[in-house]
Amino acid sequence: MIKWPYLPQDSGLEIVKSEGAYLYNKDGFKILDAAGGAIVNNIGYGREEVAEVIKISAMNNTYVLPPFLTPEREQLVDELRQHWLPSHLTRIHLSSGGSEANESAIKLAIQYQASRNKPEKKIILTRSLSYHGTTLNMSGISGHAARKRGMESYLPTANTIETPYPLRCPLGKYHPDAKDYYLDNLKKVINNHGAENIAALLMEPVNGSSGGAIYPPDGYWIEAQKILKDHDILLIADEVMTGFGRTGFKFSCEDYGLEPDIMIAGKGMGSGYASISGTYSTEAIAESIMNAGYLVMFHTFAALPMSCAASSAVLKILRRERLCEKVAPLGEKLKERLTSRLGQHPLVAEIRGKGLLVGIEIVKDKEQLVSFDEEEKITEQVVSQGLKEGIFLYPGGTGEYRDIICLGPPYIIGDEEIDLMVDGVEKVLNHIKDKYKI
Repeated sequence: MIKWPYLPQDSGLEIVKSEGAYLYNKDGFKILDAAGGAIVNNIGYGREEVAEVIKISAMNNTYVLPPFLTPEREQLVDELRQHWLPSHLTRIHLSSGGSEANESAIKLAIQYQASRNKPEKKIILTRSLSYHGTTLNMSGISGHAARKRGMESYLPTANTIETPYPLRCPLGKYHPDAKDYYLDNLKKVINNHGAENIAALLMEPVNGSSGGAIYPPDGYWIEAQKILKDHDILLIADEVMTGFGRTGFKFSCEDYGLEPDIMIAGKGMGSGYASISGTYSTEAIAESIMNAGYLVMFHTFAALPMSCAASSAVLKILRRERLCEKVAPLGEKLKERLTSRLGQHPLVAEIRGKGLLVGIEIVKDKEQLVSFDEEEKITEQVVSQGLKEGIFLYPGGTGEYRDIICLGPPYIIGDEEIDLMVDGVEKVLNHIKDKYKI
């Protein structure tokens, strides 16, 4: 018997084909991938155009050392600079995935501060509810308790600010002073550590699956950015999940008027056709590191020619078919239908998100925001039941904050898929409601 994955999962299944927005198991059962995998796929599965460029690249340049230039790398860099990246982010460092890209971002921040003769600026602030990757360092500094378990004795300690969470603000639900409360917390943390010791804040402009598409109170990020600049602290934006159109903008930083010093983006960069992510920085950061004589080391399979070719093809499809422009109206339609059908559901604390990144927070007591006991594994039950209903929902939450499911479908969906998602979520939640007699 083949044992896969490493630890068996209740919701595991065998997928033999994926096409468009759908997955097919070995029995031919059709499943709507309402999560785009791990909020990865944006152009839909089975695109021959992308498969063809991968084949051509594999024959042309199977493997070339990452620092060497190839046609595939040049094409991707040109595509990113001309059509996607904010104009102030001129330097590109490629990795195989988001964890590597976040590690690279932190190394750049530390090296940059050292290059300015400020080696004491080495603290990386993160947020109390966050997720930045699976490496030991990223696991340690992320605000995701469940993914630290069993490794606590070894992991680095996170230095965190509070994640703006309007639903669960300590002042009260959707409190009018929530923005100022969270900004005051940022100032307090900076004061406690000393700005002279802090290199950067690593943050997600919109929380990914760990928080389930939480976005902060209006005005929070633009004021937070000013506080950081005033204290000579870099802003690192983790857009691994939100980049390349997921929230209705090329990058969600645009939604808040942010200009991060370093930005990370992946997932949608290759739409699942390739393992690729990018770390993007300002010219000033790169030049300072270079002038100090420091190295910026590559990963062996970073910028693999086949991955670069696939990414270029994906990004061109997004532009040619104007798919990113469809995200905001599709997302609004999805949220409207979810809210209409499920906004008053006894298990639904909140339906939130932007574009095609939508989170649904599930609770046992809606008025008091009391969660189910962790041992009940509600999120796992929801995912498993969803598959039986023909829909894949992405599990979210951090263990401490639960239970959350996320919707992040490909940008090619239409009314049929939206209706299937809403129907599927309703059936699953009613199943849980009836089971626990709520």
